[in-house]
Amino acid sequence: MTNKHRAATRPPPIAAIFCYISLQFPQRPSGLLILMSSSVPSSDFIPLIGQETEIFNWAKSHYRNHTFAKDEKVATRPGLLYFVESGAIRIVGKAQVNVIDQKFPRQPPIADSEEVFLGFVGAGQPFEIVSQFPFQLQAQAHLDGTELVWLYWEDLERWPQLRSAVMETFRHQYQRKLFWLSILGQKRSLDRLMGFLVLLLEEYGQPCVEGYYLPYPLTHAQIASAIGTTRVTVTRLIGKLRQQNSIFFKQDNLIGLPSLFLSQN
Repeated sequence: MTNKHRAATRPPPIAAIFCYISLQFPQRPSGLLILMSSSVPSSDFIPLIGQETEIFNWAKSHYRNHTFAKDEKVATRPGLLYFVESGAIRIVGKAQVNVIDQKFPRQPPIADSEEVFLGFVGAGQPFEIVSQFPFQLQAQAHLDGTELVWLYWEDLERWPQLRSAVMETFRHQYQRKLFWLSILGQKRSLDRLMGFLVLLLEEYGQPCVEGYYLPYPLTHAQIASAIGTTRVTVTRLIGKLRQQNSIFFKQDNLIGLPSLFLSQN
């Protein structure tokens, strides 16, 4: 894919989308609009080094690949770097936090281990899973037939260009997480929901007649866990946004944002 083609299919910047949201919802606070006023490149910017086939074939020749079924957990190990060759990975987190009931302080603490959706890793992207007590990260195949290959970090010495590309990708992911934290700090569930959708669509959005849609299905429960609200609230907000034509759905309940956002670009 050429740079020219990438630029033509890239979703509009975050700032342009939030300008439209501020017009649709004038009562919303302006804090999020200010925080999102600058954008980082989408996932398309990740540099291709022209050695992907060679590297993946090398990994496969050393039996470092596996194809996963939908929702299958990936048994990740420290010190390994994983690449999504096809499909998509869903990153989730759990916090084993001991909660003591104040009414019965002598009883054993309750373990809170609710699973929280943290984001996707798309085809061609690397990821690493590092957990630290009491927090646990986990990778799961989001699509059926998701294929992974993996390398040891020491293997990157064979391909210096790949190492540079991986570090640049992780830097990009770090920037995205800062935007994500700014969204989670918003008080209104509507702001958190729209910010969540904007980030995902800017990162992974595919062009269509109506605008851009997310090629990965998401349940209302997964969205709710990501933005810190309830599934019922997400269902209500999505219904409201859909009635106002602020979002749309493709086949298989794939969510999208309308092309009207492009007029603000």
